[in-house]
Amino acid sequence: MKLFDGLARYQPQALAALRIMTALQFIEHGTQKLFNFPVSDHAGALTGLTLTAALLELAGGILLALGLLTRPVAFLLCGEMAIAYFMAHMPQGFFPVNNGGDSAISFCFIFLYLVFAGAGALALDNRRGA
Repeated sequence: MKLFDGLARYQPQALAALRIMTALQFIEHGTQKLFNFPVSDHAGALTGLTLTAALLELAGGILLALGLLTRPVAFLLCGEMAIAYFMAHMPQGFFPVNNGGDSAISFCFIFLYLVFAGAGALALDNRRGA
């Protein structure tokens, strides 16, 4: 459609907005697990996989927000979210909206997209080659 043809030139900025906003939401999951901020009903001691997930969410989210090592970090986080879905959510029921896994699936596929698309605009990855 001719109406939307002009929008293609803003693709790098739109990709950056997707990356940054997704990363900020992901950081929130890490801080909730590590510091109980924002406050959660299911706060508790972190061990094993939960601690690993929290550290990946915090550190990976920060790296993605900065656009640093975007593709390898997104690949790692995509895998983390796939594992989270199949280990924590899928056993609670088939439908993601009922088992609480809809955000894990969304994060997984956004991160998968970032593996292929890269960081977009406003990323430290863009300065590394210069």
